Formats: sequence, C-alpha cells, structure tokens
Amino acid sequence: MTTVGVALVRGLKERGVEVVFGIPGAHTIELYRGLPGSGIRHVTPRHEGAAGFMADGYARVSGKPGVVFVITGPGVTNMLTPMGQARGESIPLLVISGVNARATLGLGLGYLHEMPDQRGLMAALALHSEQIATAGALAPALDRAFARMTARRGGPVHLEVPTDVMPAPCPARVAPAALPPAPVPGREALQRAADLLAGASRPLFLAGGGARHAEAALQALARRLDAPVVQTVNARGLMHGDPLIVPASPSMEAVRALIAEADAVLAVGTELGPTDYDMYGRLGLPALPRLIRIDIDANQLARHPALIALQGDAAATLAALLPLVPQSTGARGAERAAQTLSAAFAELTKPMQRQIALLAKLRDALPRAIFVGDSTQLVYAGNLFHDHDRPGGWFNSATGFGSLGFGVPAAIGAAIAAPDAAVVCLTGDGGLQFHLADLMTARDENLDITFVVWNNHGYREIADNMRDAGIPVTGCDPSPPLLEPLAAACSLPFASVVSTPVALAGALQRMRAVAGPKMIEIRAD
Repeated sequence: MTTVGVALVRGLKERGVEVVFGIPGAHTIELYRGLPGSGIRHVTPRHEGAAGFMADGYARVSGKPGVVFVITGPGVTNMLTPMGQARGESIPLLVISGVNARATLGLGLGYLHEMPDQRGLMAALALHSEQIATAGALAPALDRAFARMTARRGGPVHLEVPTDVMPAPCPARVAPAALPPAPVPGREALQRAADLLAGASRPLFLAGGGARHAEAALQALARRLDAPVVQTVNARGLMHGDPLIVPASPSMEAVRALIAEADAVLAVGTELGPTDYDMYGRLGLPALPRLIRIDIDANQLARHPALIALQGDAAATLAALLPLVPQSTGARGAERAAQTLSAAFAELTKPMQRQIALLAKLRDALPRAIFVGDSTQLVYAGNLFHDHDRPGGWFNSATGFGSLGFGVPAAIGAAIAAPDAAVVCLTGDGGLQFHLADLMTARDENLDITFVVWNNHGYREIADNMRDAGIPVTGCDPSPPLLEPLAAACSLPFASVVSTPVALAGALQRMRAVAGPKMIEIRAD
C-alpha cells in the first residue's frame, strides 16, 4: 500500500529532489519508509540546525531547493535559525516536518514534542507554511511549495504532516504540475532602460546574488557599455579577472564614490541592503542616480523604487537588453574600476591586507574551488576585497541574517552538490564550535572539504568592536579545543601553520594528495 509518507517521497523525486538532510525521529519515521529505493540520498547531520545549513549550502551550489526532514517540537525549533539565514539570502529551502495527530493539536495535553502552534511559529519565517491534512492535499501542497521557491525569489517554505496522516493510504500519484513561467519585462520598459544606459557617459552595474547564474549575459552587456561591475558578497566569482569588475564591498568609501559619480546605475539581483551597501552605518545607500533595477520579485522591486523596474530572471533580462544597447566607447570602465580597486585596497588595515593575501593563495592553490565561510576575520576581509574564480563559489553567513556556525554544515551541503569540486570551509575557532560534531558527517560522506580554521582564540572581531566602542571586553574568550587531537578524533588529516601565504602554501601542498576531508589550522596570533 502506498501511504502519504511514501507518496511524499515519490513526489519529491518527481520534482527533481536528489538529496534530503535530516535526523529520523518518532514523528517522521513514516517519511523514511519511502526513502530506500527512491533514488534520493539521505544525509544524517548531528543536529537539525546543521541539517538546515547543509540544505542551504546544497541549494546555493546545485541551484535546486535544499530539502530537510525534521521532527515536530525541537526539530522544528532547531530549524528556525537556518530558515532565517535562508530567508535573508533568498535561498530555496523546503522544511518538511512532522506534527502531532490532528485531534490533539493546540490542546496542551502533554504529548511528546507538543507545541501550542507549530505552524504559526514556522509561518513567521517561512515564505509559505501549510499543513497536509489529507492524502488529497499532498500533491497541491508540493506544487505550491515548489512554485513559491523556484518561480519567484527563493526562501524557506514549510510543510507539516500530522503523524496520523503520514501512514494513511494515498492511492493517487503526486505528479508535479507545471511551474509558472518566470516573469519577462515588457519590450517598452526594456527599450527605456536601454536608451537610458546608452545615453550615459559613466554607466555602472551593481551585481548581487540574483546575478549568480547570469555571468555570460552580465559580462557581455558590461563590455558593450564599458561599465564597471561592483559585486556584492553573493556575486563574487562572476567575471573573475575581468578589468571591469570591482570585487570590493560597496560599503567602502572608494566604491561608494564610484557609485556616486555614475550617471546611470543598473542593479541586477540585489536587494540593496545595508549589510552590503552601508555596513559602516553611513546613513544609508550611496546616491543611485537614474537607477534601473532587475529582479525576479515584484515585492523586492517595490522596496527600493527605481526610475525603471524590470521584473524578470536576471540572465534572460540582461540578454534581452543586449541587442538594444549600442557599443559604447569612452566610458573608461576599466580605468574607473582599477582606480577604485587601488583606493579600496588602501583603505584596508594591514592585517586585513595580509588576510586577503592568504585568501588569494588559497584560491590560486585550489582553482575553481567553492569557498564557504562563517563569520570570522578571514571572511570579513574577503567580503571587503576578494576576486573569486568561480561564479557562486564564494558565499558565507557574515552578511544579511549573519548566523554564526554556518560554515561547517554549509560546506558539507556544497560538497554534496558539487562532488567534483574542491570545497574550502573558512571558519574561526569560535564558529567551528557551533557544529564540531558535523566534522564526522563530512567524514561519513567522505567529502573533499578542506576545513581552514582561523584560530585567534575567541571572538576577536567582537572584542575589537567592543574596544572601539569603549566597552570592556566581556564574553569574547571561549577557549578553543586543541585542534590536532580533535582532527585525529574525527580521522581528519591535520596541519597547523602561522598566518603567512608561504606557510599556508606548504600546508596545501602537503594536503593536496589527501582524499576526503582534512583540516588546516591557521594560527592567527
């Protein structure tokens, strides 16, 4: 007999799901009945929060929704932080949870994992939350979930299945409905945007995470207009090495000056949020004269009104603009980009410049690797100034929602999504301790991840902020574990080096032939 739980798994497979992250429990075992033989890989983390971050990393790299199975109660509450991160970064994340039997909900009877209003809690963070209360509701619920995650700006979606519904008969096949087409800007709006860009003498592009899959079209249009391309954190890796790119934070003074002098700005797939554009609290965005925005989501376009708003997929919209724009000469795009980068680098402190040199050494030693970061000094420096060599290959939790502990599990998800790529996890000794146990998940799955631990013996960045604010440094010195025996306990090859490019290069050379996960400690002090 096909049950709702079995049919749900089949429905996921028919919608392209290849991996599920989760920890089985009494309230989800009926979902697991359908997993063997389904063709869906199950990955078992050591914590539900890690499952959510793994699904996030998987979604960013694969381009598919990350899927998580969690129990009701504590499994659901442990998912709240990953859901917040996914919402902040527009990452498609499907959380499928159990919930107690329908007749018991909301009554406070003391059942295992009971919550007053589980779906109400999830709805506060999810783009969409729905209970599958009958077998007939399964297919429409899956269709709504996937449409919400993929046809518009992504984010977390939640489906819950009561424990008395999971084992119920489900005779119907839950085949997917066709997804709605992505919106396409009208010809008139495209032409107005093209005319504005063609008439500019100092055009400028702002590329955000929504441009991650639009590299070819972005590069072609930027070259035609001779326009520098300023990259937010989530756009790093696009147009690597191109003389037009500005892989430096638009919060830096030099980059803000470049934006301010532009006479037309094309913003592609960026929410124009303060953690990208005003992280130092300089009273908001720089001036954005004659702004054109491209975004797939109408709500996002409405939050920062533009002279011209183009709702559509980034790659398709850029490609549609290209033939409407004549070749430009005289905009001095490469010269403006180079001057900005030189001035931006000079703004950085000497320690940050040294950290950026370490990142460049890592990138060059592991070409086209995926760098997944936590909130740590090495990542903060790279977010300010780093040109990565793989589109979508640089992402971290140090902007937006800003979850500490993201790095280790998200790197695992990334490695599962791209088994042929090297993955580098950039974490600090503080962030590492959030999900130490999931080093064993990387070992179980035999993933090619280099865990690079920036060991400064505590929360050094926060300590510096406290000093700068005249606040006594308090709570910033959690002791790190001894990393070499920790790595040995997890069967990870280990190296420890001082924080110089030469020392790091030597460790990378020694590790290059080692299969599976490994750890390199960088002693920051």
